[in-house]
Amino acid sequence: MKETGYWRKVLSQVKKDRQSRPSTYNIRALAKVARQRQSWEKKTVRSWTKNRPERKLETSNLSGIPLKPIYDPKDVSYRDYSRDEGFPGEYPYTRGVYPTMYRGRLWTMRMFSGFGTPEDTNKRLLYLLEHGETGLSIAFDMPTLYGYDPDHPRAEGEVGRCGVSVGSLKDMEIIFEGIPLDKVSTSMTINAPASVLTAMYVGVAERQGLQPKELRGTVQADILKEYIAQKEWAFPPEAHLRIIRDMMVYCTKEMPQWNYISISGYHIREAGSSALQELAFTLADGFAYVDLGIQAGLNVDDFAPRLSFFWNCGMDFFEEVAKFRAARRIWARVMKEKYHAKDPRSLLLRTHAQNSGASLTWQQPLNNIIRTTIEALATVIGGTQSLHTNSYDEAWALPSEKAATVALRTQQIIAEETGVANVTDPLGGSYYVEWLTDEMEERAYEYFDKIERAGGLLNAIKTGFIQREIAETAYRYQQEMESKDRIVVGVNKYKVEEKMPIDTLKIDTAAQRRQVDRLNMVRKTRNESKVADALQELRKTFQDDKANSMYPIIRAVREYATLGEIMDVGRKVFGEYKEPPIL
Repeated sequence: MKETGYWRKVLSQVKKDRQSRPSTYNIRALAKVARQRQSWEKKTVRSWTKNRPERKLETSNLSGIPLKPIYDPKDVSYRDYSRDEGFPGEYPYTRGVYPTMYRGRLWTMRMFSGFGTPEDTNKRLLYLLEHGETGLSIAFDMPTLYGYDPDHPRAEGEVGRCGVSVGSLKDMEIIFEGIPLDKVSTSMTINAPASVLTAMYVGVAERQGLQPKELRGTVQADILKEYIAQKEWAFPPEAHLRIIRDMMVYCTKEMPQWNYISISGYHIREAGSSALQELAFTLADGFAYVDLGIQAGLNVDDFAPRLSFFWNCGMDFFEEVAKFRAARRIWARVMKEKYHAKDPRSLLLRTHAQNSGASLTWQQPLNNIIRTTIEALATVIGGTQSLHTNSYDEAWALPSEKAATVALRTQQIIAEETGVANVTDPLGGSYYVEWLTDEMEERAYEYFDKIERAGGLLNAIKTGFIQREIAETAYRYQQEMESKDRIVVGVNKYKVEEKMPIDTLKIDTAAQRRQVDRLNMVRKTRNESKVADALQELRKTFQDDKANSMYPIIRAVREYATLGEIMDVGRKVFGEYKEPPIL
């Protein structure tokens, strides 16, 4: 078992820092606070609770971190402001990646959209842009996510159900009809076929007379979290990582404004992890992609500024705020101290966030509006650069137009009416938030050390270590729910009997027929000889580890090779992958 000891050394230093002598507070002032605290507990609290006992409360947060009833200066007496917090826009970026944050520019309001046929999705995107959305975010259906055409046997009954169906460049052209790609930023949640969808986006841009260098946006492409959580892969991990390497090299050269990996903790969290596990495993994935870029011969400062993150935000308000703050600091420190990044942009953890889908309930679905509002507020105070708010009906179906509008208005009300955007990092200095930020940072380093001792991230995935950690957390949470040690309103408390409480979006079953008809039309009208040549070139490139596969993928897309045809080349060359049993 490989053990370099790097993270253990870092963890030791973090622990040492937290045991250091006071710097922000002087010793005499702290001693006075300690005496006052003791007196308060003996006199004020004891007298008050004698006839007013406290409610039964959780003694730890959702990450299992033990909590005290109150925090005071003594709990953060070890903190050095310059080392641990600093000012917004300056290292270590705990308080925000930009100096003025929302005082200069609000976060991008990017609603997750995509369903049915490309025509359906185009209509929804235009509707959201008209109502104030400032960035596009595309969801794809299950066949597309796995890299199958809509006429594949495995696509039966799933076309357009959980996102838009894309079988060829023709579909992408329709999705973005009437939307100038040089005027918008687009995020695409796609992983196994990320290189193909990126190529299709380039193809649409070319038909609009644009160059790849003009495109702004993000493609998720984070295949490591697929093996950890979402399970939507096409090839073995090594093959997918090679293709991501090719994307990194291509986009660094040809698409300098494109974020070619959105390192995603969202799905790790939705699989049942805690916020702490989401923090640790997501950053571990991020460092693995940094290693991948360096191994490809890239200078860290040439590609790291284009890495972005995608976080979940659950219902434990302060834990979520602390998670965002800890993530920024860890990323900045490790990029600077381990990877020796010199460009300040390489140190910035820029993030999109989405409220927790797992926190939404099908019971009393209008309650989800309140949940989304609380989570969105935590995300904003945590310092996100982009946000998607969930619709109240998503536990039932894809968002209806009405529900999507309410979700967008939630962001707009937070931005325009609450005043939270007027002050940068408004919870900075809170004894509890600062202590919890430090606690999550330290525990994340403990996980990095465990992963290193497990033989590195890829080995930790292949042996099921990370998956087991998440499964155990999910099981514990379910037990707490069933025993009512953890309350979810409308689910295990304050329940009511209700019939179908809301109208939901229904996907026309004719969507699959229309998509298959369009696919057949594409096949009849394209040049089959050019398609065959492009796919043969791709096959040869896949077989040569030193060649870059993005160029033949783009060529195949231009010739209207289908998504399934391109992905099948990889399936034949690389084979399939089965994950280890974890229970």
